[in-house]
Amino acid sequence: MSALAMIELFAGKRPDGSAVVERLQVKVIEGKGDESDACELVKSPAFVQGIASGDLIKLNKDENTFELLKRSGNLCVRVLSKEPISPLAQDLIPQFEKLGGSIDFENERMLVFSIHVSCGFSPVEALLNEYIDEELGSMWVYGNVYDPADGVTPLKWWLDILKPQ
Repeated sequence: MSALAMIELFAGKRPDGSAVVERLQVKVIEGKGDESDACELVKSPAFVQGIASGDLIKLNKDENTFELLKRSGNLCVRVLSKEPISPLAQDLIPQFEKLGGSIDFENERMLVFSIHVSCGFSPVEALLNEYIDEELGSMWVYGNVYDPADGVTPLKWWLDILKPQ
C-alpha cells in the first residue's frame, strides 16, 4: 500500500549561498528493512540532480537529501529557454509522447520530460537537437545521466537495464 505525499529535497545553492529546495510528489512505500521510509518519485525533478520519475529513494529528512535505492529506467530531460517556452512545448510535448515519454513539469521557461532509456539516447537527442537552438536562447540537459559531482562523468546506470536478458 502506498500514499501520495510531498517531500523537499536539497537541489543546490544560490549565488548568495542560500539553499535551493525542491518540493516533489512521491508515493510513500510502506515496507520493511531497507525499504522503510522509501518513496517513489511521481515525476522527474526540475532541479534535483541524479534522479527521475519512478526512481525509489530513501529520505534523510534532517538534511533534505536522499539515497537512491532503485532506478526506474527513466531519463530526466530538462529543456530551458531564455524566451517563453510555449512554442517549444507545442512541438516537443507531442513528439516526446510519440516516443513514449511524458511531460512532468512546465513553466514559462522550463520543460521537464521523463522517457524510458529503452527508447534510446539517439532518438531522444535527435528530437531535442531538431527543436533546440542555443543561438536563440534554448538548451537541453539530462538530469540523471551524468554524475552530479562533476556534471560530465556518465553514471552508466542504464547498462544493466539495457543488457539483453
